[in-house]
Amino acid sequence: MSKVVLAFSGGLDTSVCVKYLQTLHHLDVITLTVDVGQDDDFEEIAKVSSELGAIDHVYINAKHEFLNDYVVPSIKANALYQQKYPLATAIARPLIARKVVEVAKKHDAIAISHGCTGKGNDQVRFDIAIRSLDPNLNIIAPIRDMNLTRDKELQYAEKNNIRISDVAKKYSIDENLWGRAIEGGSLENIENEPHDDAFKFVQQSNNEAGYITIGFERGRPVSIDGEKLEIDSLINKLNKVAGSHGVGIIDHIEDRVIGIKSREVYEAPAALLLIEAHKDLEKLVLTNQELRFKFHVDDQWAWLAYSGLWLDPLLTDLNAFIDKTQERVTGEIKIKMHSGSYRVVGRKSTFSLYDDDAITYMSSSKFDQRLATGFVTLWGLQSSAANKKIWEYKRQNGKI
Repeated sequence: MSKVVLAFSGGLDTSVCVKYLQTLHHLDVITLTVDVGQDDDFEEIAKVSSELGAIDHVYINAKHEFLNDYVVPSIKANALYQQKYPLATAIARPLIARKVVEVAKKHDAIAISHGCTGKGNDQVRFDIAIRSLDPNLNIIAPIRDMNLTRDKELQYAEKNNIRISDVAKKYSIDENLWGRAIEGGSLENIENEPHDDAFKFVQQSNNEAGYITIGFERGRPVSIDGEKLEIDSLINKLNKVAGSHGVGIIDHIEDRVIGIKSREVYEAPAALLLIEAHKDLEKLVLTNQELRFKFHVDDQWAWLAYSGLWLDPLLTDLNAFIDKTQERVTGEIKIKMHSGSYRVVGRKSTFSLYDDDAITYMSSSKFDQRLATGFVTLWGLQSSAANKKIWEYKRQNGKI
């Protein structure tokens, strides 16, 4: 029989897909799990694949590649979709798609499959990346193609003796090193507050304030409290420390690519702190003109990543600009965390544009305030002239 490579997590959607690919499409299934730091039991996932009758299971450790080629660029871009979501799932999908295409070529598969629904963003991310990498590969998405709903999937799984974890029955969770996305169950009612059992890092019991200092070199986070750390260790430590202070939950209404609004709940303590710290450091070292322009670049970068256009040439163009701006983004940012809140309370950098002598209101200031009079006059010249004309027109016509 012909072969298909299925991006496989071992959860409800992809487990059901194995059976549908076998019974409806008459294909031999090769499952592929890409490790991007989801902290799963990969031996158990391989076992589930075997139980489902897959002819082979492939495991790829892509954590290093994910962090350096996807997470670090997102930090440099201050990437928050709609100023909220740090794109954890979104930036992992093009990497997984790339690995699926590589495995499909290696095994002479005729198609690639994924467990995405027709309502979500992941179908866009997977399909566009796969077609960009190899337009000759067919794409089969059983959940989408058959218009399956979660309750029908659970019924099918029970009927076919497909093992599903209790957590998977309650929530649909996607996790990697950069964050967790939690959907389904009680969360579909937008009036319901998420239960504590949905979260892994965030705790609400610590009422004491905590401080942490994050060091950056050329836009890349490199240290915590002066200790040099590899990026994976740094993120793991931040998740633990920030989460212990209740920091990291995002609960918002999001506009999906396909046009529907959805209630999204994310857990990303490290991502939120790193992006906040990075943005603040940029404010310290970049000029006003750079910051104003980069704000639009960052927003466009987040949209491209979110909407599945990771391989669009524009993203490469934006990365070139962003990397240039990061040459001076070196320094340390101190953050205070308390009961779910966090804010920058201190910063320093060799490239700081903050001038003590200019900003101080004490007599030591070297700023000649008298120079401001002419500047203010010229700065508001056209605005003042326009308002003067409006005033004269109203006076002439008896309106004032």
